[in-house]
Amino acid sequence: MFDETAPPAQMQRVDGRAGATIGPGGRLGRLWQKGSAKAMLPRMHGRAPEVVFLNTAGGITGGDRLAYTLDVAAGAAAVGTTQTAERAYRSAGGVARVEARLSVGAGGRLHWLPQEMILFDGAAVDRRVTVEMAGDAELVLLETLVLGRAAMGERLADLQLTDRREVIRDGRPAMVEAIRLGPADLLRPGAAGLGGAVAVATLSLFAPDAEDRLDRLRAALPSDGPVRAAASAWDGRVVARFAAPEAWPLRRAVARAVEALTDGPLPRVWQI
Repeated sequence: MFDETAPPAQMQRVDGRAGATIGPGGRLGRLWQKGSAKAMLPRMHGRAPEVVFLNTAGGITGGDRLAYTLDVAAGAAAVGTTQTAERAYRSAGGVARVEARLSVGAGGRLHWLPQEMILFDGAAVDRRVTVEMAGDAELVLLETLVLGRAAMGERLADLQLTDRREVIRDGRPAMVEAIRLGPADLLRPGAAGLGGAVAVATLSLFAPDAEDRLDRLRAALPSDGPVRAAASAWDGRVVARFAAPEAWPLRRAVARAVEALTDGPLPRVWQI
């Protein structure tokens, strides 16, 4: 018989953590995983090792926790990515927290190229990416957000998003970016808001020769069509920003820019 006095059932929450360390020559130093978070290293031939992170829960919602770690040793190289897009579902209470902690040593190279995060209506997410890097290392950092599911005709009316990226270079802040989106921001027109965009991305490069790559990056950016994009360079870094009214054109534009900036192929798990 149903007991109306019984406390409500507690929903199970995701608590996933996964990470890897990559040493010289692409050797795996350490790999760990807990809960729904997994880290995999597909067999590679003639390319830097790829560490592919996966959330087997199929998405996140309020109260979930995901943490990924990738450490690249001095002189080593690696690519970090995700198996598929991460989906943030409507929250029934609480905030989903997603964290990535990255590091790259002297003369090392780390390309952090996760696939997009898709935010469903009612999602509540706090995402943070923190990187510590040596001054002569190379870092490529990509973050992409998709607001709603275009194929389902979904337009977001309710959202709580905090998104923070921080890069520490030789012990000093090289980039600190934080955005917050709420319901009012989804409706704000023009440059003060999203300007009709439902997909946005930021692609950054930190490297001793970063400013020398600006021209070839700009040549790869779309000059017309639905995707708006621009790039600039200063103080040993390049930053490109993208915005589009649909996710697929933005994904293709970002892919071309990544290939131009890194002078290499996309991660094998990407489907373009």
